[in-house]
Amino acid sequence: MGILHRLESWSTTHHPRWLILLRIALGICLFAKGISFLNNIVSLELLLEETGLKPGASWLPLVLTWLHLLCGFFIIIGLFTRWSALLMMPILAGAVIFVNLSKGLFTAESELGFSILVLLMLLFFFIEGGGPLSLDNYFRKNPK
Repeated sequence: MGILHRLESWSTTHHPRWLILLRIALGICLFAKGISFLNNIVSLELLLEETGLKPGASWLPLVLTWLHLLCGFFIIIGLFTRWSALLMMPILAGAVIFVNLSKGLFTAESELGFSILVLLMLLFFFIEGGGPLSLDNYFRKNPK
């Protein structure tokens, strides 16, 4: 039995119901941030330029926006939960290190604490999975 299979079986038996609400809240936060990026794409581009990224990476704001929207939606419904969390972890780590760490923790526009919290929740749901009320669980129990 592989590590992922053992992790999956442990997660299925030890998943409290309140974690479902936490997973949905995490997905809503990511989805809302994606909508915020979509509404303020110019400010996202300026923010990325301030971090010192190459100015030729004009595709990056669009990719970040759609990844937040898609992964947030998938985490809400519990479909590809681990893959979505894994995909979002480097993005949130980059947000913590390159964007929010330079602003500091106690400034008015700082999102460092929130970004760290979301990163830790993504790591948790990468390990824990979608839980019993998720499409991952449904498709695992009802293969066709």
